[in-house]
Amino acid sequence: MTARPRLTTPAIDHNALLDTVTRHWDAQIVPRLIDYIRVPAKSPHFDPDWEQNGYLEAVVRQAESWVRAQNVAGITLEVIRLGDRTPVLFFDIPATGGLDFSLSKGGTVLMYGHLDKQPEMTGWRDGFGPWIPVIENDKLYGRGGADDGYAVYAALSAIVALDAQGVARPRCVGLIETCEESGSYDLPAYLDALSERMGDVQLVVALDSGCGNYDQLWATTSLRGLVNGTLEVRVLTEGVHSGDAGGVVPSSFRIARALLDRLDDSKTGVVRPKMFDCAIPAERVTQAHAAADIMGNTVWQRFPWACGDHGGDPSQMVEPVTNDPVEVILNRTWRAALAVTGADGLPPIASAGNVQRPFTSLKLSLRLPPIIDGPAAAEEVKRLLESDPPNSAVVHFEADSAATGWNAPVFQPWLTEALDEASRAFYGRPAAYLGEGGTIPFMGMLGVKFPHAQMLVTGVLGPKSNAHGPNEFLHLPYAKRLTAAVACVIAAMR
Repeated sequence: MTARPRLTTPAIDHNALLDTVTRHWDAQIVPRLIDYIRVPAKSPHFDPDWEQNGYLEAVVRQAESWVRAQNVAGITLEVIRLGDRTPVLFFDIPATGGLDFSLSKGGTVLMYGHLDKQPEMTGWRDGFGPWIPVIENDKLYGRGGADDGYAVYAALSAIVALDAQGVARPRCVGLIETCEESGSYDLPAYLDALSERMGDVQLVVALDSGCGNYDQLWATTSLRGLVNGTLEVRVLTEGVHSGDAGGVVPSSFRIARALLDRLDDSKTGVVRPKMFDCAIPAERVTQAHAAADIMGNTVWQRFPWACGDHGGDPSQMVEPVTNDPVEVILNRTWRAALAVTGADGLPPIASAGNVQRPFTSLKLSLRLPPIIDGPAAAEEVKRLLESDPPNSAVVHFEADSAATGWNAPVFQPWLTEALDEASRAFYGRPAAYLGEGGTIPFMGMLGVKFPHAQMLVTGVLGPKSNAHGPNEFLHLPYAKRLTAAVACVIAAMR
């Protein structure tokens, strides 16, 4: 990217910027997020009737109304729908301070977030719930606030705070989707449709990631890929008496368990097929060591471990796969991992009779190293599970989604300097770098669409924030400082 001359503009007053952002959050953003959490705007995979139910439409309209009310100079804003696809919110804000370059010359910042949510999940504390916003100890609890409903509000707040000081900034466009938790399957069509309007994007700011702690600014260096799908094993057309069939009819659960052993070792959890493995880049290993030095054992202690029948004694809790902080980081960022996230064919224990069940269906979530091809991995999972099944059982695997991960391009010097300066200004500590175990399909798509863009992927999902699970929360003080830090990075773009 060619450096462009800048006009002389006021230096950023960090204290005033944070004060502006904080007031904006307290007076406007938190109330809007409370309204947002109340809406069960589940992603299409979890709400097949999303269009008729209207929840995604409702949260998009909430965000649209709020963005319009900010009266940012020159903004254009619209909700876009392509056919029967999930809607997106798109905004375009011209540059200030003499930085208004033509689209053909670049200078555009693309800000990304999503408004769709994961499903409810059980295990919420008494008085809390996915659609019940609760503020406790500077944390806003409820589904979607941190993942990732706050993003559009934080993005606009960062721009408003810069404009309030008259600080020059580049053109900013925003793309807020409603399909991310379902694999962003609608997003490629929108990227194609909006590509010309977005122009030559030189910086992407995605606010859908995590942080290693709440003490400094964290930049995400990689994201894992993902294969989601359902494995069904069927042995009967209907259930039969277990005493009559036991020892004759093979257990569908046993067969499913044996098939899963083709994917990962049931004793260690290590994913077996070499296709799902890759060499970890040396730079990422170095960054893992640096992050481990910062986080120490908190990198695994942050999870809500069960303590069994030991009176809650932490020394008697369930043991992690490894407690070496470096290996924990590499396991959750650059190595494959399989999880069974749901099941059908298993009646609740209270109503489970002595019946040999006809089938077992398991929802599988296979996380992949960042550079492993997601669609190819899905084909391999299907082949591994369906070929030569035990007892000639009827086995079927259907992939719901397959996404390739993302490995960040090398950070240019201006970006690393801006990240460090912003982190020191608002947190008092230098910026840090960490891969994340989750998947943001958008980033891989953007890497193809804008191969020369710098990528700032960051977010508020820190220790115990528990995205996708019960008691998900948004750490409000961290989010406010992150908003201010992002504003400074935007203003520093070269």
